[in-house]
Amino acid sequence: MPDQGTPTDLHDADLDQEQQRVTLLYDRLDALRTYAQSRLSAVLLQTGGTPQARSERESYSALYNDDIAKYDASENGLCFGRIDVEDDAPRYIGRVGILDEDDDYQSLLYDWRAPLARPFYLATPAAPEGVVRRRHIRTRSRRVTGVADEYLDLRTAQDAGVATGSDGVAGESALLSALNAARTGQMNDIVETIQREQDDIIRSTHRSVLVVQGGPGTGKTAVALHRAAYLLYTYRKQLDKSGVLIIGPNSTFLDYIGQVLPSLGETGVLLSTIGDLFPGVDASREDTARAAELKGSLDIVDVLVAAVRDRQELPSEPVSVDFDTYTLRIDRKMVTRARGRARSSRRPHNLARPIFVSTMIDLLADQFAAIVGGDVLDGSNLLSRDDIADIRDEMRESPELMGAIGALWPELSAQDVLAGLLASPERLRTAAPRWAPEDRAALERSDDGRFSGADAPLLDELAELLGIDDAAEREREQRRWRAQIEDAQGALDILTGSAPQDLEDELDPEILMAYDLIDADRLAQRQGHGRRLTAAERAAGDRTWTYGHVIVDEAQELSQMAWRMVMRRIPNRWMTLVGDVAQTGDTAGASSWQDVLGPYVAQRWKLTELTVNYRTPAAIMEIARRVLSTLDPAASIPRSVRDNGETPWAHRVTEADLVSAVERHVAAHPRPGMSAVLAPADVAARLAHLGTDDVRVCTVRDAKGLEFDSVLIVEPARIVDDSARGLNDLYVALTRATQRLGIVHTSPLPDVMGPIAPVTQ
Repeated sequence: MPDQGTPTDLHDADLDQEQQRVTLLYDRLDALRTYAQSRLSAVLLQTGGTPQARSERESYSALYNDDIAKYDASENGLCFGRIDVEDDAPRYIGRVGILDEDDDYQSLLYDWRAPLARPFYLATPAAPEGVVRRRHIRTRSRRVTGVADEYLDLRTAQDAGVATGSDGVAGESALLSALNAARTGQMNDIVETIQREQDDIIRSTHRSVLVVQGGPGTGKTAVALHRAAYLLYTYRKQLDKSGVLIIGPNSTFLDYIGQVLPSLGETGVLLSTIGDLFPGVDASREDTARAAELKGSLDIVDVLVAAVRDRQELPSEPVSVDFDTYTLRIDRKMVTRARGRARSSRRPHNLARPIFVSTMIDLLADQFAAIVGGDVLDGSNLLSRDDIADIRDEMRESPELMGAIGALWPELSAQDVLAGLLASPERLRTAAPRWAPEDRAALERSDDGRFSGADAPLLDELAELLGIDDAAEREREQRRWRAQIEDAQGALDILTGSAPQDLEDELDPEILMAYDLIDADRLAQRQGHGRRLTAAERAAGDRTWTYGHVIVDEAQELSQMAWRMVMRRIPNRWMTLVGDVAQTGDTAGASSWQDVLGPYVAQRWKLTELTVNYRTPAAIMEIARRVLSTLDPAASIPRSVRDNGETPWAHRVTEADLVSAVERHVAAHPRPGMSAVLAPADVAARLAHLGTDDVRVCTVRDAKGLEFDSVLIVEPARIVDDSARGLNDLYVALTRATQRLGIVHTSPLPDVMGPIAPVTQ
């Protein structure tokens, strides 16, 4: 056996070797960033030219901005791994790919998404993928702080005098270090510790709906986000244009995951809740559980259709309208005829409105002509066709007449219809005559301009029923743009005129003035109108945008109406859904993936499963297992990868001592780290004063998708009793902790939880 030296010598030599490589990589990253910044500066100085030249400049500007953002995001943990492959040079793995310009552009660093980097995640002693050693490199800032090796080849391991790697988890020491680290309130990427079953899903080539089913702590969210980064890397040209949409359960969750994709070098992804997916709506109102359930059901579609038709009114009595000193009558028969013609066009309400208006104008013009010139139908009318055409034009200019017609078939917005429907018991009764009175009452509310998250799919449905005639808005936008260019040109003219003529004559022609560097068009763009937006930015304000790929987290929570809304945005049906039907808390949510997807893709969807729980220690998961066994005896339970030695406990107190007991337990939670107090809504309100930067007090619903070092569940029996899916909520609450779990209660614990060690304090 060759001389291997002492362990300390080996460790120091490895650190020195990797420090040299990491220093080289950062030097190269700095050079790439400097180059991108210099090219961006050069592009911004260019002005004028043909429309094609201006478009190219915008494209290059976006390209260099994206490169700079990518290099900045890669600063932390640029290189995190290395694999030694048989008959090949070592491959270093990191957040971005870096080439060596001095060596025929050989790879200095492989992007973690590149095919040649994949063995870093897949290799095991049983299937080494040609890898003899996998090395995890730990860094802080630009300094290497440690290395951890796994030998996957038996002979190489024997030569080195070490054991071979585990067939369980890859990079076990790195993984456990990440799992045991204190939480900060922001989700971290898992690019250094992706496991094989996760990697298979991240790189899946399935081009329809991919469902990722997994219990709590299996890394569903992390897998979804890394899949987004992988798809953007692999299908950059396609997805840069159409964009990627990621839908999460609430804004807190989106804040929690918000830094993951930027840390992976991807910034052009739109993150949204269902409530925020309809542009321009404040979705801050809270619905009752029954109202949310009714709004989530497909039965509401017929109600919305009826609500729109109800706004296409028939006058109960003839309406008199003055025109050119004559009085015209709008009667029920006339309106019925015009309404029938508009409806038979099969166009949405607003797009059919011109047909209604035109028909009404024709009928009223005939009526006017008959009054002043005789019968129109028998040809004896004294007015010519040109005269009648002029009359029609004059009628269109009459505010009184057009107002009367518009009241019968008004131009509507989705917000107008829904707010008016829910604020009017009479309109609700007309639109939903077969609904039970108590269900209609559950939907009633005052109109204060706010909507709920469950309203967004209804608004989206109404937008489809109404249609949008945006010709006028496009014209207004063009007028605004022309005015902005004129203002910019005026500013440049002032700059030009402000330089005295004699000074201009004396200036060196090589000295550039402001008007030499920029034209009116570009100045207007820099004032905000013409900045090149990313696909995600453009999509955020466009309800009709269709995405290249959509990812839905906590997908089991979406209602049937929410799915209709989502599917309109992804006509190619290329989606990744992550969730766990055992954790469904919303009464309008899903209990079967086939029920959700069948109406849209039939059987063209693929189910994958994550089976290892990386978050929840075994002792906590044992309690959760008892609850899950009651929820669904056939459900598979993810295997916990660790047991941290912490024992869950329960503390029963009196109602009078509840708040003080919770205060003591929260104060006793170890720091640093994030803690959560999960309680029924009214109890959470009583405990709200405990909330700090590192302590979150909330309901189980608001904790969906989040994780904390320590979790204190308050009144679990109430959590079960207060919801139609109470056991699902309890299961979610039990699986939020990464380290410690405690329970404070006044009522007996639900039997389903089984025995839990009691404490007094």
